[in-house]
Amino acid sequence: MPNQDSQASTDPGPSETVVRAAVLRVDATPEALALIQRLEARHGPLLFHQSGGCCDGSAPMCYPRREFMIGDGDVLLGEIGGQPFYMGKAQFEYWKHTRLTIDVVPGRGGMFSLEGPEGLRFLTRSRLFTDEEYKALEQGTTA
Repeated sequence: MPNQDSQASTDPGPSETVVRAAVLRVDATPEALALIQRLEARHGPLLFHQSGGCCDGSAPMCYPRREFMIGDGDVLLGEIGGQPFYMGKAQFEYWKHTRLTIDVVPGRGGMFSLEGPEGLRFLTRSRLFTDEEYKALEQGTTA
């Protein structure tokens, strides 16, 4: 089961907007963490970005960290498997009340996402934060 009490630990660069709180905004299932570990061993440090639509719908996309440029319009939600997870600011406004859990299922991943050749794809599952969790996020304290 994903750890629900850990704090995101990525230290962002100066141009990144950060969402930090003791309540996790994003976590991952054990199956997703195992795939992340395999992909990292093959490709080096990774980066996740929740796509906002277009070609691949809204899906978590996994890239080699050195090949994806993060900009001022991206929000760091936390880390999964030691890899940063981002989302665009506009999309974050719609998702800010939800906790994301990244899972992995059989199927074809996004055409640019690293898990595609594995016959698997990352999938975002979500649930609304409880009132206590959301209050803790706003205050930056543990729920």
